[in-house]
Amino acid sequence: MFLSHFDLWRTYWDCLSRPHTVLICSITAALYYLWGRKCQTPALVSSKAFSAFLHKHCPVVSEPFIPTPWCWGGRIQTLVCAIFKSKPTVCYRNELIRTVDGGQISLDWVDNRQSAEYPESSIRPTVLILPGLTGNSKVSYVRHAINQATRRGYRVVVFNNRGLGGEELLTPVTYCAANTSDLERVVLHVNGLYPHAPVLGAGVSLGGMLLLNYLARKRTESGMVAGFTISVPWNALKSAASMEEPLNWLLFNKYLTNGLCQAVTRHRKVLEKVVDIDYVLKAQTIREFDERFTSLLFGYKSCTDYYHDASPDHKLPNTAVPIMCLNAADDPFSPQGALPLTTIQSLPNVAMLLTAHGGHIAFLQGFFPLGESYMERLFGQFLQAAFEHPKDIKKACGIKEKPSS
Repeated sequence: MFLSHFDLWRTYWDCLSRPHTVLICSITAALYYLWGRKCQTPALVSSKAFSAFLHKHCPVVSEPFIPTPWCWGGRIQTLVCAIFKSKPTVCYRNELIRTVDGGQISLDWVDNRQSAEYPESSIRPTVLILPGLTGNSKVSYVRHAINQATRRGYRVVVFNNRGLGGEELLTPVTYCAANTSDLERVVLHVNGLYPHAPVLGAGVSLGGMLLLNYLARKRTESGMVAGFTISVPWNALKSAASMEEPLNWLLFNKYLTNGLCQAVTRHRKVLEKVVDIDYVLKAQTIREFDERFTSLLFGYKSCTDYYHDASPDHKLPNTAVPIMCLNAADDPFSPQGALPLTTIQSLPNVAMLLTAHGGHIAFLQGFFPLGESYMERLFGQFLQAAFEHPKDIKKACGIKEKPSS
């Protein structure tokens, strides 16, 4: 009726020695080990004063980043986020504004008139969002960013690059990461509508490059109180080389190039006046597209010249507002060797939170990573810190208060 110790141990051994049991145990142990290694506190690269401010007002910087356990690499994080991330419902008010060259820019507003924190529209803080390479106000990461801002009482406006917001392209001019003229027009417009409301710029990927280039060019006259970037490709040449690696080209580069070509096709009648459209549409990589289209459209002698001008890594010392940057070391779009960590460490007003994992515009957490992720939590906390503690963040970044007129 009762098993002897010998029979009991033999039964255990028979169960454990079965091939499927060994396989399951091995996989479980490997997953546990890998997941444990990935649960690391991100590195915060900044000055001591800015670091202290962020630890006080953005507690997420002190927490371990625990990526989704079945998303092992940056490529998987990026793909899963792009395919499965939820898209919260957002109701926009569209506005078209004209540019000096006769073109038009599409702005999508979320006025947040129900804001309990800022019922007075004239002083309600405004978040200006700049989407990525082929993105607009409809993409998932923009919608989630809007949720973070509006739940805190802020107003949001999305700056859709020319030709991507559903509007007609009136002139043969689109957009690039180095040309900040359209962004300057938008910032002047927003500040003109609400002169007493602070504005914070938030750029994602190429939008982050554009924002940083703008902040470096305008310095103390940017019309913004702070900047926030996600997954910026800091060096366009190094980013292009990384994206042309075979697997990255297959998974990402080809898809984005097709998106760029589709945008050109939609506006063919206007653009064929200045470029050879058929030649442009044969591009197989983003670099080839920029060689045949972007660099020509914006007057660069070569794509290399354009990429150097578009790269924000060497322009950071010219910025004059607090800037928070989020990057992942395994981002296939922006390799770790391209991150300007030494430069950021030497600047009082710039901070980078670097996660070991997270991919490109992903930073997924939880077993079912459909909703709010790490980057949205950081974004929301930094917004609140910058808007609600303006004097403290300026002091932490060594920025002197402007004398009141």
